[in-house]
Amino acid sequence: MLGILLYCRPGFENDCANELQDKAGELEIFGFIKTVRHSGYVFYQCYNPDEVENLAAQLDYSQLIFARQMIVVKAFVDGLPLDDRISPILEITREMPMGGELYVETPEGDETKPLLTFCRKFTVPLRQALRKQNNLTKKDNPTKRRTHLCFLDNQSAYIGYDIPGNRSELYMGIARLRFPSEAPSRSTLKLDEAFQVFLTPEEQETRLTSGMRAVDLGACPGGWTYQLVRRGMFVSCVDNGAMAESLMESGQIRHYMEDGFKFEPERKNIDWLVCDMIEKPKRVAKLMAKWLIEGWCKETIFNLKLPMKKRYQEASQDLKLITDLLEEAGLEYQLQAKHLYHDREEITVHISLTGNTWGRQLGQE
Repeated sequence: MLGILLYCRPGFENDCANELQDKAGELEIFGFIKTVRHSGYVFYQCYNPDEVENLAAQLDYSQLIFARQMIVVKAFVDGLPLDDRISPILEITREMPMGGELYVETPEGDETKPLLTFCRKFTVPLRQALRKQNNLTKKDNPTKRRTHLCFLDNQSAYIGYDIPGNRSELYMGIARLRFPSEAPSRSTLKLDEAFQVFLTPEEQETRLTSGMRAVDLGACPGGWTYQLVRRGMFVSCVDNGAMAESLMESGQIRHYMEDGFKFEPERKNIDWLVCDMIEKPKRVAKLMAKWLIEGWCKETIFNLKLPMKKRYQEASQDLKLITDLLEEAGLEYQLQAKHLYHDREEITVHISLTGNTWGRQLGQE
């Protein structure tokens, strides 16, 4: 094995690389980073090829902020013959684990966009060849390792596989969501994607249900509120601006024209707190921690707006600020942070209280 390949948003290669370098260093598995500006990917080549699989097993994909996908790379091929690309690929995959699916991809980016059509067309004959060679199950099996080909151009590609339970299930690691025409702003896609990334389908059925109570700080005009309302929740919307009339007519929201940093809910049994305010990230981080520590909410999803430079460093500091406050308060929690496909210069964070924390908090009221 050569190393680990991560997909990321074009322009965020350095942030993704710094994060990967830090994580690998903590595990004492050393190597060097290969990045190309605005390429949409980062490659970490281990000095010791025998340590690649160990690194992939110990890296927790769910805790990587800037990575969209994580792939164990077997080889990099260049100069594939245009009249027969499949044969050299089969020579490499012959020594790889049996795959349950095949993804032929390319990193997101303007330069690689034309490659997507080629990747889709190339998938069919390669899938057939892999099955004939007994390197791919006869039918798609998502419980097994997935074989990946990541083309950088039509003659060069990284070849590898991912690990079940430690990967994104999405093609190219991208959530392709359709913008609902009745939503008041495109920001609605960020919360929709966050629910799908942070919660399994089974968790969504029990934790995003009709009748729940939510608070949306900085709600105007209602992009995030829309996602809560369409799931049947009752929402307290906090913003000095106006909310979309369509949401007001739903009968499910109450609008408080107040400062989100000063607002305190009348009811202290809020299921969900969401927040997409354009404020300094440390200020938002402290506010989110306060709501959890005071027992005002059970779960929260919020955005942290990042500076143009040293985004990984800022994100790390803000998340540590939150975890330090929660641990000082003796709370049990789960936290995930991701740079989602629909995010821009921001990351989205999900925190849920676990164990007996929520019940203990309510009992203090």
